[in-house]
Amino acid sequence: MPQPLAEALALPGLWVLGLAAVLAGLVRGFSGFGSGLVYMPIAGAVLSPAQAVAVLVVMDLLGPLANLPGALRTGTPREIGLLGLGMLPGLPLGVAALFLVDPSMFRWSVSLIALATVAALVAGWRWHGPRGRSLTMATGFMSGLVGGATALPGPPVILYYMASPLPIAQVRANLTMFLLMVDLGLVSVLGASGQLSWALATVSLMLLVPFSLANGLGSALFRPERARAYRLLSWGLIAASAIAGLPFWKG
Repeated sequence: MPQPLAEALALPGLWVLGLAAVLAGLVRGFSGFGSGLVYMPIAGAVLSPAQAVAVLVVMDLLGPLANLPGALRTGTPREIGLLGLGMLPGLPLGVAALFLVDPSMFRWSVSLIALATVAALVAGWRWHGPRGRSLTMATGFMSGLVGGATALPGPPVILYYMASPLPIAQVRANLTMFLLMVDLGLVSVLGASGQLSWALATVSLMLLVPFSLANGLGSALFRPERARAYRLLSWGLIAASAIAGLPFWKG
């Protein structure tokens, strides 16, 4: 048996990561976001911060690629380009912080960010000011910064789009495009810094199977007229994952 595969199969808690990948795929498929918010609180309890981020970004980059053609047709690529320009300087700063963070603090951070995001979504919080280029690029910067440090680039851009008049299908498409862009940037930065090992890549590819199947199922189940039901289910799964990932749980 190849050494990377043997190391991947011997990883304690691999089945927990598999379950998290299924839930993350479902949420990503029918909402266009949320895979990291579901996956990272649980992964942070099994892997080191850098390992958890590395496994997620490889899985999350490859899994939703099937959704990209539809997102390009439905979304607004020009706006995603502005978000990407803002994201570029923030991402490496966030990754630098990732290498320094204590594992327990990392788990607190990802769980609390996920819970705060759900609270903001449930409360209906939204930005009431203008949505010009400056705010779009600032949102991209914050997403890159938070995404690099915790692999959770979604909250700033999700809350940004809550103030958008765009229809739900277009918002979903824009989130899909932007989060794929962030994942590509994270893979590049982590690869250049030597954080992507063959064993971690093997774990990602193993998890990619249940993640992709669940992502496809979630995408097939998505119906714009049932957007509220999908939101409620997504929020519930994110909150449950965040609570399960808090550091005071044992085992």
